[in-house]
Formats: sequence, C-alpha cells, structure tokens
Amino acid sequence: MKFSSKITELKGIGEKNALLFEKLNIETLGDLVHHFPRDFETFQDTLKVCELPNSGKAAFIGKVIKEPTVLYKNGKSILWFMAGDETGSVRVTYFNMPYLKKTLKTGMEYVFFGNIHQKGSMLVMEQPKMLKPEEYGLLLNSLQPVYAKTKGLSNDALKKYIKKALDALEEFPEYLPKDILNKYKFSSYLDTLSAIHNPTNKDEMVEARKRLAYEEFFFFILSIKFLKEDLQITENSHKMMKTAYAETLIEALPYRLTDSQLRAWQEIEDDLCSGKTLNRLLQGDVGSGKTIIAVLSLLLCVSNGYQGALMAPTEVLAMQHYETITELISDYELPFKPILLVGSLTTKGKRQAKELIKNGEYNIVIGTHALLEENVEFQNLALVVTDEQHRFGVAQRETLTKKGGDVHTLVMSATPIPRSLAIILYGELAVSTIPELPKGRLPIKNCVVNTAFRKKAYDFIEKQVKEGRQAYVICPMVESGVMDELENVVDYAGKLREVLNPSIQIGYLHGKMTPAKKNQIMEEFAKGNLQVLVSTTVIEVGINVPNATVMMVENADRFGLATLHQLRGRVGRGKYQSYCIFIDTKENARSKERLEILNHSNDGFYIANEDLKLRGPGDLLGILQSGSFSFKIADIYTDSKMLTSASEDVDRLLNEDRTLQSEKYVLLKNRLMMQMDREHGKTI
Repeated sequence: MKFSSKITELKGIGEKNALLFEKLNIETLGDLVHHFPRDFETFQDTLKVCELPNSGKAAFIGKVIKEPTVLYKNGKSILWFMAGDETGSVRVTYFNMPYLKKTLKTGMEYVFFGNIHQKGSMLVMEQPKMLKPEEYGLLLNSLQPVYAKTKGLSNDALKKYIKKALDALEEFPEYLPKDILNKYKFSSYLDTLSAIHNPTNKDEMVEARKRLAYEEFFFFILSIKFLKEDLQITENSHKMMKTAYAETLIEALPYRLTDSQLRAWQEIEDDLCSGKTLNRLLQGDVGSGKTIIAVLSLLLCVSNGYQGALMAPTEVLAMQHYETITELISDYELPFKPILLVGSLTTKGKRQAKELIKNGEYNIVIGTHALLEENVEFQNLALVVTDEQHRFGVAQRETLTKKGGDVHTLVMSATPIPRSLAIILYGELAVSTIPELPKGRLPIKNCVVNTAFRKKAYDFIEKQVKEGRQAYVICPMVESGVMDELENVVDYAGKLREVLNPSIQIGYLHGKMTPAKKNQIMEEFAKGNLQVLVSTTVIEVGINVPNATVMMVENADRFGLATLHQLRGRVGRGKYQSYCIFIDTKENARSKERLEILNHSNDGFYIANEDLKLRGPGDLLGILQSGSFSFKIADIYTDSKMLTSASEDVDRLLNEDRTLQSEKYVLLKNRLMMQMDREHGKTI
C-alpha cells in the first residue's frame, strides 16, 4: 500500500468507522501514520498503598475490597469501590462505566495505574488503568503512545491501526539528499515513523523525533527561500508619499502611542515612501497595539490611491478588524472603503464582493483565506498586511502578495521570537518590535493554584459577573474521549451551568464549530449576552472583549508558556482590573516552577526564554508546545539549534542548485511542490 491509499483498504476499517477517522482529519494511510502521539505514558513500578504519594501518577497492586457501587447523577453514572493491600486502601472511581459492576468481584487482584490525590483522609484514584498483574508486567517501563482521539475511536484502536498501516506501507525512495541523511545519521523514513509510534526506549523516540522535526524546519524554510527568490524586487512601482491622514489620526486618538509604536510606524512609513519594497515583520507582545500600526499603514496606502488587504487566520478575527476600521471611519472620517470577504458569505454575497473589489469600489479588503481564491482580483493592490502570519502556510501568503505584482508586505505576530530566529523563519524581513504595553493598562493579577481552588475560582467569577464583567474558561479538549484526564469544553460548560448562579449565561466555543457558529458565539459574548465563555485555545488569536476581566485556564500545566501568555492577553484589554487563574492539575515541583514564571511576569519575551530553559525531553510531544507555525513535532524554542542547521543546509543546497532541476533533487522538489500545494489549499 501507499501513503495515498484510503484507510478503508486496511482490514477492519469500513465506511462506517472511516467517518470516525475523518473527525481526526485522517483519510489516507499517510494521514494515519502522521497522526503522531500527543504524549507517551510510562508504566511505573508498583508501590504498596502505604507508599503511595498524595498526588501525581502512581501504580499499586490491590484487591477489590468491596463490590462496586453505582450512583447516577444528571444522567451520568459514577461507579466506585475500595481496593487495597495489607497496608491500606484507595477509593477507585470510574465515570460512565457501570458495566464494570458485573465483572469486578471482591478478592480480584489488579494493578491500578493513574493520577492519585488526597481527599480528606482518603486516597482517591479516578479513571485509572486497570490491568492484570501479568499484563502490567509486560508494559512496565515501556513507552506507550497516547493519541488525540474522538468518541468511538479509542487509543488502543488507533495504536492497532497505525501499526497495521506501518506494516502495510511499501518502502519508498528518500527525498532528503544523501549528504543530509548521512550528516545527521537519520534512519529511513518508515523506520522513523515506526520509532515515533512504537519506540523501544526514550533514546529511539528522541532520534525519530529529531528527523521529523528537522524535516518540518527544512521544508518550511526551503519553501520560503524557494519562493522568495522570485520576489526580490528592489524598485517598487507603488511608491507612496506621506499624507496628513496618519499624523491627524495619531493626534486625534484618545490615547498616546508608545515610543516603540511611533518608532515602528516611522520605520514602516519610511519603507513605503522609499521607492523600495516594504518587506517587514511587526512583532509585538500580546496587547501591545500592533493593530493601530496596521491601520496607519493601510491609511497611507489608500490615501495614495491604492488598495490594501488585511488577512486574518479566523473569521472571528477578520470580523473584529472590519468592525475596528468601520468605527474609526465613523469617528475620524477616514478615507477607507472597507469590505469583508470570508468563507461564510453566501455565494451571491461573495460574487458581488469580488466584482466590487476588482473594479476598485472598495479600497480595503479584510478577510481570511477566502482572499486567496483564484477569482479574487484587485484593481491596484499595493499593500498586504497579514495578522498572526504564522497561522498561514508560506504558499498562502505568497499567493496573496502576487495578486498585485510588486506588493508591499507587512506581517504581524504576537509570538515572541528572538531576532535571530525571526530572520531564519521569515527570510530577510526587516523586523520592527513593540515590546511595551500602551500606557494606562493595569497589569494583570495572576495566580497559580491547584484543583482545590476551583470552588473559590467559581465564586470569584460569579462576583465579577455580578459587577458587570465577563470571564473566559479555557479547556485543552473539545469533548470527552480524546484525553480522558483533561478537561473538555462541552462537559465543562455543563458543569458550570450546575455550579454557577442560574442567571449567568454560559456559552462554549471550539475549533470544530462552523465559522458561522463561532462568529455567532463570539458576537454574543462581545455584546455581553453571554457572561462566561468556555473555550479551547481557538480564542488565543486576537479576540478583543475589553469587558472580560477573568481568564481561568484548566490543565494549565499541559500548555506551553507561550500559549498561556497569549491566552492571558485576552483579558486586561479595558479599564478594569483583570485576573488570570492557572489551574495546575499535575501539582508537582516542575509544573509549579514553570507556571510560577507566568505568575511573576507579564513579559512575553522573558517568558519565552524561560520556557525554553525549562523544556525537557518529556515536553517534546503533546499539548505542551507553543503552537507556533503549526508544526506538528518541531518547536522553534526547544529546537532552535536544529532550526539554524536546517536553514544553513537549505542555503547551501540552493546555492548549488537554485531551481532544484538536477537529477539528485528531483524527489526533493516533488516533495516540496506537494507541500506547497497542500498549504495553498489548506483551510484555516
């Protein structure tokens, strides 16, 4: 079988359960074997009950002391029983597994492995793995993959079918040049895939990950430099002249721009008026005020008679930019004629919008990847601004800039990246940085707490809502059945409806919703019709609700610090004091040390550097990633040396063969073209 073979060609996968795989974006064998583990579970030596810790993961051999009792609450079952040895006992609880009552009998012996915590004078294990001692012995000290899954598709099922796929796949020629394979002593690609899914030890997993991470960097940088060479334009036909509009707006704003905002704007204005092509990264911490700089840039563009485009990664953010510019037009009589172009528009609405963009009726086009469609034409596009640009593929960004010839390009990012890495990731972009927050912003008050603090947190949210404010609650998962030990949005919203005052309106938001549904939920939250929004990290990018003052993050220990800092930036955007509550569910020394960095600093650049220092091999997979640039395996902080090596290898390769036409690079070029085609068609 080939990577392109449909998963239904695997024995055991029919049309019905293929629909379950589709929920995980798995349609081919290639998709299946690239569904990498989120984490690895190591089965520990068993302890006596008297030796068990008060918190954390542990295993013990125990007999069922008392037959299970099943209780029902709100339509859900809770099964519990006591298990233990001669030194003590543990209360074991399972949710929605009432059938265990028929199989568990007094005196039966099992190994129980999972998270344990103290509840009063009693040790409690919830939803532990339960294995016969001989089964557990076979797994002891091995690395067992943990996958993102969906209802109806268990971790064991994914593991089984991934193994089947790896066994069925044909060997294929290597596309990386031999000198690179030899330089880093990389195993064959199929052996690498086998090792990342079923490592015999930690070293083997790390080596497999090394190749996969290197390839992500290598092809990302290769695609940038392969395309950028064609766009190196010195003189620009869209030369602009300084106008009074920008200075008038700066003077009229109800707040004073910071020194770094003014410096960044001066750099951008000078570039646009120089006769050269603007090719600049505007990098600023969360809430630093990048949007107003983008507005000033677009204002200079339209006041010179050109069209500008602003591309955002989500419809929610695109809509927000549209509303911001519309308000500015109303308040300051700016010469903008904006139009919104997003995927959820009707076919008729899209057709009309495209006609008006083509004939120049609108001078600012704000949208998502819908701007990339082939039939979106501009009359005289001169400036493209891309917000949270790392959310787009390289080919996607280049597609938009090519719609206007020698277009000026301004890309914005709130991801704190050292300048040296930024140069590698963005090619030869000039970099403008806005390190400080606007004056008058109250610093966010942070706290890192354990799960015992939840009741106080709920009371605090109620108090803030009573005062007219709003709150976010972040969960790492969309729904149950993905990683059972983590909180999920759907169930958590239901839990809050039970514990909070019934008058409080609670909504939830996640990436699997349609764009129209997401927009509706965010609009309701922005209007204040919802007081509490339970969400995944989909709100990490650019959501602006100044009335929201509380950010509570569940399973905070499972996120990278950069992501947590981005999430925290959703509050503290108005005149009210804001708060961020990080719930540490691991409650061990290492997770506490990491989260305390956030507790004591609101500086994104400092946090990113400290995060890098604390990353270890156990963080190489799983949720604990920065999320930057949509890499599956690689991380720009942890793997910064590898990123530099990949960049040097790409430079050497392109210096040897700029167009990759030689026979030795045929497979490499085919692989590159396939990747860029996928990026171009990717839905954000």
